[in-house]
Amino acid sequence: MQNPSQNQATIAIIILAAGQSSRMGTPKQLLPYQGKTLLRHVTEIAIASVCHPIIVVLGAYYKEISNELKSLPVQIVENTEWVTGMGSSIRCGIQALIPFGNSVEAVVILVCDQPFVSSQTINQLVDAYNSTQQPIVASAYEDTLGVPALFQRKLFPELSRLNDTEGAKNVIKCHKQSTLSIDFPRGAIDLDTPDDLQKFSAKTTQT
Repeated sequence: MQNPSQNQATIAIIILAAGQSSRMGTPKQLLPYQGKTLLRHVTEIAIASVCHPIIVVLGAYYKEISNELKSLPVQIVENTEWVTGMGSSIRCGIQALIPFGNSVEAVVILVCDQPFVSSQTINQLVDAYNSTQQPIVASAYEDTLGVPALFQRKLFPELSRLNDTEGAKNVIKCHKQSTLSIDFPRGAIDLDTPDDLQKFSAKTTQT
């Protein structure tokens, strides 16, 4: 993948998909959703957004899951320390952006198990950032701020210093006064357990 032009600032995406899905009992990255896997669905949404480059961090089941993305214009990064936690995957993603230099102005962090994230959701974060230049633009749901969330480049070192067990939400908490929130109530729906999946499947079948 070629680096973007050094005089054209871009906003990247990091998709975190390295976990073992121990509570689900099967790789949730490969769960079927709308005729494809959940991970491919989220990745194609990222590609359709205004953001680039797209970094996908894999870990558990790396070979099996990476096959799902071979034909897509994304950069796959393997987190060999995925078992230590999400912080290590964020670190891998940020490190993958180093070759792009200052051309990457900010990054949007996504997870692969929020099925209602859309390219419009991502673009709304970017539009809000471009309008306000707030260092963080985060999604608001269920009385919390979380991902999808955009982080300005000056916060990349802080993201890289997260403890292995910490996620991006820890950086948001540290900078709450300078975080812009965008309502995304369906961001509260994620798929961690078979019960989550069953409830989600029933809800989408009814709608």
